[in-house]
Amino acid sequence: MSALHESKITSLPLLHRGKVRDLYEVDAQHLLIVQTDRLSAFDVILPDPIPGKGEVLTALSNFWFEKLRHVIANHLSGIAPESVVSGEQEQAQVHNRAFVTRKLKPLPIEAIVRGYLVGSGWKDYQKTGAVCGISLPPGLREAEKLPQPLFTPSTKAAAGDHDENISYQEAVELLGESRAAEVRDAAIALYVEAANFAATKGIIIADTKFEFGVDDEGRLYLIDEALTPDSSRFWPAESYQVGCNPPSFDKQFVRDWLEASGWDKQAPAPRIPQEVLQKTADKYREALQRLTAE
Repeated sequence: MSALHESKITSLPLLHRGKVRDLYEVDAQHLLIVQTDRLSAFDVILPDPIPGKGEVLTALSNFWFEKLRHVIANHLSGIAPESVVSGEQEQAQVHNRAFVTRKLKPLPIEAIVRGYLVGSGWKDYQKTGAVCGISLPPGLREAEKLPQPLFTPSTKAAAGDHDENISYQEAVELLGESRAAEVRDAAIALYVEAANFAATKGIIIADTKFEFGVDDEGRLYLIDEALTPDSSRFWPAESYQVGCNPPSFDKQFVRDWLEASGWDKQAPAPRIPQEVLQKTADKYREALQRLTAE
């Protein structure tokens, strides 16, 4: 399967290339978002793409947008991506890997919800007994399910910069009190609904990240992507046990290889071996198949 590292749509103005997504302007009300096969780890874009990754992200996001639309509206327009670009080459680039979305104003935070004590949250807890300033009971172990899901927002960093965790009070200062509460409540509701569903498919969603935007009337929407291996930590339920970080259906496989390589986590990232790329692609596709299988 050939990989798309960077889209080349010349019939629309390019607005932005992010860590994974390329954004184009369709018209005053709509955007084209192309999900490439780029992979970022430790906030650095890796030189080698993951074949088919963008298609998996698109299929899973579409699945979750539909399943969770009763919780909150999302940014999808219903317009076919192939209809807004020109020629067979551009249509091939957007086929199964793009959305046409409403143009909304993104909020300046990432809405992270943690259901399990792992990753940076576990490190924080070991040092402080808290996660992002939220005190937790003593004696919790790595990968343990938290008493209730935690909303731990972060800033949104540009490519190459690092996201930074912020307190809920800092989110209030950025968004205003009522908007911060609305985002927190929506993020937790989305996580709980998705985690309960994923559990029926043998997948634990340990944590996830949502992004939100608002329209001209101030209504809140779920934007970007949703509950994919890029933005979430998926664990196979059959290998889960408290006290160790389980193998996951996400980019953790690449992150583990990078950690072991001795890389200093500064750009440029090292080239990734083919077998690591293929194993990661397989993990992404298995997550899609498990979650969406009837």
